[in-house]
Amino acid sequence: MRFPIRPFDKVPHFDFMKLREFWIWSSIVLVALTAGLLYVRGLNYGIDFVGGKLVEVQVGRELEVGEVREAVEAAGFEGAVIQQYGANNVFLVRLPGNNPAAQVASAEANVLKEMQAKAGTAEIRRVEFVGPQVGQELRFKGLMSIVLSSIAIMIYVWARFEFRYGMGAIMALSHDVVLTIGIASILQTEITLTVLAAILTLIGYSLNETIVIFDRVRDNRRKYPNLPLRETINLSVNQTLGRTIMTGGSVFLVLWCLFLWGGEAVHEFARILIIGVALGTYSSIFVSSSSLLMLEEWYQKMAREKKQA
Repeated sequence: MRFPIRPFDKVPHFDFMKLREFWIWSSIVLVALTAGLLYVRGLNYGIDFVGGKLVEVQVGRELEVGEVREAVEAAGFEGAVIQQYGANNVFLVRLPGNNPAAQVASAEANVLKEMQAKAGTAEIRRVEFVGPQVGQELRFKGLMSIVLSSIAIMIYVWARFEFRYGMGAIMALSHDVVLTIGIASILQTEITLTVLAAILTLIGYSLNETIVIFDRVRDNRRKYPNLPLRETINLSVNQTLGRTIMTGGSVFLVLWCLFLWGGEAVHEFARILIIGVALGTYSSIFVSSSSLLMLEEWYQKMAREKKQA
């Protein structure tokens, strides 16, 4: 059965490239401001990256996460991260700190005492410690995973299209990743391995959206060889606009459901991706295509000057 309402049956005719310099420079300014913010304010690193303790506790009755947080704070641990772990009476408590000898036993005893006061009975099922050196190594490896994935993406796009396409894709990815991390800093989102996974997922999503447009640009350049490059890119963006909006909207809806009802364990993952998908949808339409046009115009200008010399 054909759906009666098909809003993207006809190709629109928006002139996205008319304000290409505005899209590019606004992106550059936002990325620069965000980089400055990150330098001044920094990030709220979680236990995975700064060290600390993970305590798994099973209590005698069902408790809310808020009740467990009150008990942990009463034990003297501010800034702890609480996650429900399977059943409603099992919790993971992530405690900040980096003194394995003195503080692990203290944390164990204090948390157990406060949880027993809340639930009647409580049992420590597991205690793990992440040292500060391990946290620093994870932080370095996390940064390298983002850098290396970006380099691999540029090489892939370069091999599939041309070098200028690869540079355009990297500019869009930089826009998405830096702004997403900047917003996470403003919101004081705790940077954990889960958040890192969300950022890497965002890189893949943003690349996919960009490649769809670039592939259409390449096809249209072959199909309409006499059409000016600006018109070719405009046509390509308009032809893929419906697909970009529908895909972004569908992913956005799923992420909102995950954010609202997925539980605290995936809360930050969903929030980072909600921000990133919104930025990725914007950048695939405006930033990547505008970057490609400006790079192509610059390349053609350099080629003409070299030919005239």
